[in-house]
Formats: sequence, C-alpha cells, structure tokens
Amino acid sequence: MKALIKFSKFTLLAFAFIFTSCSDDDDNGPDNPGPTANIVVTAQATTELSSLVSALQKADESADSDLIGALSGDGPFTVFAPTNAAFTDLLAQLDGYSSLDDFNTQELQNLLAVILKYHVISGDAAFSTDLSDGQTLNTLQEGATLQVSTQGGVFIIDATNVDAEVTTANVETTNGVVHIIDKVLLPQAILDELADIILVSITDLAIGNDNLENLVAALIAANEDLPTVLRGDGPFTVLAPTDEAFENFLGGDELGDIPVETLTNVLKNHVINGELFKADLEAEGSGYANTLAIGAGDQNISLFYEVDGDDVEFNGGPNVETADIKALNGVVHIVDEVIDLPNIVDHALANPELADLVTELTDGGNTTFTDLLSNEEEVYTVFAPVNAAFDAFTNPNSNPIGDVLSNHVVVGAAAFSSGLTNSYVNTFAEFDTDENLSLYINTDDDTVTLNGSSEVAIADIVATNGVIHAVDAVIDLPTVVTFATADPNFTTLVQALTTLTPGTDFVDILSAQDGNGDDPFTVFAPTNDAFTALATIPAEADLTPILQHHVIDGENIRSGDLTANGVTVTPATLEGDTFSITLPGTDSNIADITDGAGNTGIGIDAVDVQAINGVIHVVDTVLIPDTEN
Repeated sequence: MKALIKFSKFTLLAFAFIFTSCSDDDDNGPDNPGPTANIVVTAQATTELSSLVSALQKADESADSDLIGALSGDGPFTVFAPTNAAFTDLLAQLDGYSSLDDFNTQELQNLLAVILKYHVISGDAAFSTDLSDGQTLNTLQEGATLQVSTQGGVFIIDATNVDAEVTTANVETTNGVVHIIDKVLLPQAILDELADIILVSITDLAIGNDNLENLVAALIAANEDLPTVLRGDGPFTVLAPTDEAFENFLGGDELGDIPVETLTNVLKNHVINGELFKADLEAEGSGYANTLAIGAGDQNISLFYEVDGDDVEFNGGPNVETADIKALNGVVHIVDEVIDLPNIVDHALANPELADLVTELTDGGNTTFTDLLSNEEEVYTVFAPVNAAFDAFTNPNSNPIGDVLSNHVVVGAAAFSSGLTNSYVNTFAEFDTDENLSLYINTDDDTVTLNGSSEVAIADIVATNGVIHAVDAVIDLPTVVTFATADPNFTTLVQALTTLTPGTDFVDILSAQDGNGDDPFTVFAPTNDAFTALATIPAEADLTPILQHHVIDGENIRSGDLTANGVTVTPATLEGDTFSITLPGTDSNIADITDGAGNTGIGIDAVDVQAINGVIHVVDTVLIPDTEN
C-alpha cells in the first residue's frame, strides 16, 4: 500500500507540470497563426510545469504506461492541468511523503498513471464555452468521471469534497486544449488506495470515524458553521469525545436541549489553535493551552493538560484514548469525556499544583469559597498560591486562614495581565466586616508583584467566570506598613520612618493589629515628590514629630467619614496636633488639608487604601505640625 501511495504522488506532480506550461493565447489572428506545439512539448517548455513533467515521466517508467506518447498524439484531448502549488498541496496531504523521490516503485508508477489519466478527456477539445453546469465528463481513466460546475466560476468536481477551480482556461495546443486548475483531481479508486495515508480535514476525519458520530452531530447542530471552520487552514488540535462520552455528557437529554450558544462554546473548548502532538505534551509535562471557547472578558478559555506516564489528561478528567491522529489541518486526540466549560473552581481542582489551596478553601466542609467562585453571575480575579507557597507560609500574625484566602480574591473584575498597572484594587477580605481590604499591584520590571511579597508565576488562566493568576507566596492580610513598603511612591517615607528616625520604632507601632497597639491608624502618606519639595529633610528630632503628625491612632477614617461639602477637623495625631480637611478639594485634589502649622492647599490625591489595621490616604505635601506648641 505504501508503495502505491508513493507512486501516485510522484505522478501527480509530473502531470501538473506538463499541463500548466501551455500558452493561454487562443487568439488566432493574422499575426498569430495558432498553436505550434502539442500538449507535452508546451508543458516541457514551461518552467512552472517541471514537476508535472517529471511526474509524467515517472509514470511512463512503468511498462503499462505511455502517457507522454499518448498526449503527443493526434488527439484531440481536453486536459485539466494541476499547478505546481496543487501538487505541493497533495504532498502535504500524504502522511510520510515529502518529495517525488519517495515514489520509486512500479506499483506506485501505475497508480500515478491512473491519477494522470483522470485529468484527461479523450476525443474532444472542450473549450470553456463547451462546458456547462452539471455536465459529466468521461475521463481517459476507464469508468472514472468528472462533474462540471459553473456556479461562481468554473469548477471540476472529483471524488473528494474539495472542488478544483479553473484558474486559467482555454490554453490551446496543436492536439487539444488545457485548463489549468488549482488542485490534483483524485478518483474514488485512488482514494480507496490512499485511505491509510491520505490526510483529510479534521471535519472529514470525524465524519469518517464511526465512534465520533455524536461529535459530528453536535458540530452540525452548533450555531456557527464549525464543520467549515475545522476544514479551514488551521492548524488545529482537536480533542474529540467518543460517542459514549457524548452520551454521558447529555445524561439522557438531546443535543437540541442544550442552548445553541452553550453547545457551540463547549465544542470550541475542544479546539486549540496550533498542533500539539502527544510528544509535545510529554515534553512539557503539564501546562495550559487556550481553546477557541470564549470565557470571562471575551478571552479564550484555558485548558490544563498533564501527562502521567502514557496517560494524558485535560482539566483533571478526560483522558486521551487515541493520540496523534494526523489530519490535513492539524491533529486529533480522541478523549473519553466531553470537556465542559471550566469555572474558577474547576480550574483549581484540575491543577495538582493548587491542591493545597483547594484543601484550605474547603477545610472543615467550608463551602463559602466554592459557592462564591462557582457563581456564573459574577466575575472574579483570583491570585492562587501554589502548593509551595502554602508550605512556606507561617501566618506570623495568626490571621484566620479564611480571611487570608479572601485577600486573594477580587470580586467584580476579571483582571488580565495585559491590563494590569501599578494600582490598588479591593479584595474580598474585609476590615471590621464592612470595608474591603486593598491589594497593591506592581508591574515594574515586567513582573507582577502583589503587596510587595508575592509574584505571579502563571498568568491568565481563563475561566467562564473570571481569571486565575498562580502566585508564588501567600498574600497575608496587609498592614499600613505593608502598603508603605510595597508602593514605590513611598520609598522616601519608608526611609524617613526607619533609617532617619532610629529612635522611634514606627514599623512596630504601625504594624499593630487586633487592638494589640494603638491601631487602627489613619495615615496621611506623603509621596516621594512631597519629600522632594522640602528644602531639606529635617534631622531626627524635628522629623519624628512631623511623621507623627501624619498619623491618627485609634481611628479608621475613610473618605466617606468626612463632612460632605464642608470642613472636617480630625482627631489629634500621634504628635498631638489636629488638622482640617476640606471636601471637595481644589484643582485636581480630592480634598484639601490645612496642616497643624496652618499651611493650606495640601492635596489628597488618593483615598481609602485599606489595611487590616487602618487606612492610608495619599498626600502631595509633607504635613507640618504647630511648631510653637
């Protein structure tokens, strides 16, 4: 069989070269006496038909074939001549054959002759005006016919499901006429001979597999023309569920019971752009690929794969039963389950690197997080610590683990890596049960860092209801110190609170939580630019009360607690003075501050950065206390 296949390929190439070399000039006027060469000579004189000529010569090496002699005879003949590109396409469809050198036996030469004869109509020179829609043409290959279609052009229909288009018509020769076409024509007998190695599209492969009938039915029932999509160029990797897999998925229902939009997306969740053979998956071991299905934020849904010995699993469930079924436009793996659309919980369960996270989320039968993150009516961003992150986490502040886990969930937004910037977001964790904690995202140096301590290791695991970013460290509940050290806008403030004021342990004071110190704190944090605006940063004796003037202890004063359209006089600061806040502010300020020394026009630029032990508001000027009291 393989020998037959090889020869057929070689013949096709030769045939295409011969015919495409013909001249397309059919104007026999006074200055053009008409064609002077027969079909073979015309082909031999045309560079673009050299492979076709070679194939014709290869076919005639068989004792049973003399095509060159026949096509050099009186004729008349009508020849449909495939281009060089058409033969290249055919080679691509034949698994294991890459050049004419692979066609080297008499058996293959005979097969090649059959293919070439299928392109020849003997006894008639049929110009394009002689061809009609629906016309049947008897070929030189006995018993094999071609059909003509003139719908939208001139097409020649063979035994395959792809028609050949006439790209150049009426190339007249001394013994007939040639029409150049864009594919090699194949009769049914040749398709039968090539069945073991000819590559068809993924759709046609599924249609020809008796165990994929339910998949084909589902493809046809889908809203989009998925069969046509999977006949496209690709390449695709398709995970094809068996008939039994579909029956289990439907659970007694019919395909028509599934909303068309849902069915379409489920089917797309089995299609990956690009070719992934089993060896490719084995080389990676585990990882994520994106399917054509659409999830949160109109992003392509992620698919987790893992290889364990000979087993290949997807999303923690479906196994590959048969791998690496090569198609013309990709590769098919037959799987034993339908891969449903994954939500965030499904993704967490599928990846063994998130097993500790799942254990913590469900500890003691807790369903808070599984219920929350299975909700399809909301979207979430989850920063998911990997197993090693939990191994390293000591929970130094003895925070309830449920609260810590809540600090990894952002509700109401699917934040993809491409849209992340240096900014604050609110998590599901709360201060005093009514104010959501903040989370600082830093994207400097092409690394996403959270609260200065946890980095994103795997970004953009897309689910139906949000996105997961796997992180390398557990994100503990933040204090006001956490944000000061995490946000690069506060590097000078951190220096002032530490190395410039060693006599006061500001870090220890401002890290107190749960009533173990003077917490909660309301901190008005000057930016680096605010310190730069000072003529000089004062020495410790003067700097310490200045820093204390930015902190109110025992209060968590948020922007909503300020007097609307009025002036709020704050409680006393750690330094002892008060200051006033005018809402709204002037210019671009959210609010204006008059500090203890009476300086005005100090702007609050950002508000309500919420920590577990207080809140930070960002100011553009260093506050000065009353130096006379």
